[in-house]
Amino acid sequence: MTRRIVPAGGPSLRDRLGNEIFSRVAGPDGTENRTRIHGTPGPRWFGPERPVRRVHGDAAMFIGGLSALLLQSLHPLAMAAVAGHSGFRGDPWGRLQRTSTFLATTTYGPARSAQEACHRVRAVHETVRGTTADGQPYSAADPHLLCWVHVAETDSFLRAHQRYGAHPLDDEECDGYVADMARVATALGVPDPPADVAELTARLAAYRGELRATGEARSSARFLLLNPPVPFLARIPYGVIAANAVSLLPLWASRALWLPRLPALEGPCVRPLGSAVTAGIRWALTPSREAA
Repeated sequence: MTRRIVPAGGPSLRDRLGNEIFSRVAGPDGTENRTRIHGTPGPRWFGPERPVRRVHGDAAMFIGGLSALLLQSLHPLAMAAVAGHSGFRGDPWGRLQRTSTFLATTTYGPARSAQEACHRVRAVHETVRGTTADGQPYSAADPHLLCWVHVAETDSFLRAHQRYGAHPLDDEECDGYVADMARVATALGVPDPPADVAELTARLAAYRGELRATGEARSSARFLLLNPPVPFLARIPYGVIAANAVSLLPLWASRALWLPRLPALEGPCVRPLGSAVTAGIRWALTPSREAA
């Protein structure tokens, strides 16, 4: 998404908010990257009709992305790799900006750029290895661990879109989204990623016995939910996003992370607020008529 400043009379409230959100998520090179991703000619992995474009272009990704991080943390080896190598506490915005640029490149960019982005990620994964506190070796390049990260992310993004997206997918499009994500997963080194919703559900269930909340996972959840690196005025909307990210989790997952939750209030209170904040972000990120 792009933001353009109004030359006469100054930017509108919508554009000021949109510029702030965009700069936080896309980083200082966001406008340049957007121009390169969308403006470079050539074939794409995904045409404009593909479900992945609708999902990744919607503000529901703010909730889905945070929920994905919480769910992914429940694999002890994945959490150890993040805690030991990502530096997310020292530079959380940098990590978000790199992730958003990768998603934009693979979703909307030329096929060559998408493939190069996957090669870069795979090269980084090869350097991320170590041993957990209880002596288990891990490697970010491990196909089994890569598959967990992929299915947790795909499921979280899709469920967030179906709950908060402006235009939820029908059943066929949901299968199409999982298939689109499988294209990226294959390029990242995931063998035989799930190709439809049924396979995605089965693959998630297959990991259940490996999942548990470590001290690192609970500490990460507290950091993400209670100590976000956002301006004071953004704390309330961020809190709504956080509450809805938790509400997307399976009950067993939120309980494992010791996250407070009142399911009876989610329908009448938490979800409507999540829809309202998501709609507000969507409104801000849509250039106003004056800025068009």
